[in-house]
Amino acid sequence: MDIETFYDENEARRESAEFEIGDEWTDASGVLYELSWVEATGELYLMAEPDAPMLADPFGGYWPLNEEVNELTIVVIGQVGSHEHLQSLIDGWEDAMVEPNSLAWLAERFAAAK
Repeated sequence: MDIETFYDENEARRESAEFEIGDEWTDASGVLYELSWVEATGELYLMAEPDAPMLADPFGGYWPLNEEVNELTIVVIGQVGSHEHLQSLIDGWEDAMVEPNSLAWLAERFAAAK
């Protein structure tokens, strides 16, 4: 969904504090993503860089491939109830984020937490 739809669907998102958790996450094709957490809803979401070709992500979502993306594209990848719990789940993210296909690391962390 685009960023405006994301915020329009739940006003708590728009009014909430958000924490950015890096903007250099990549998928297997090297597409860049920004990861953020919305305090009020507990939603952890990825925002795709505009005009980036995309494909399947490790969370089961599908992104347009070889199509121009004119708006920021959002996908919610999970919910985490507190900032402290989030910190424990993503401990070491700064180093992991800069590795190739860092979304795979993120997906593994959340799969292990279930």
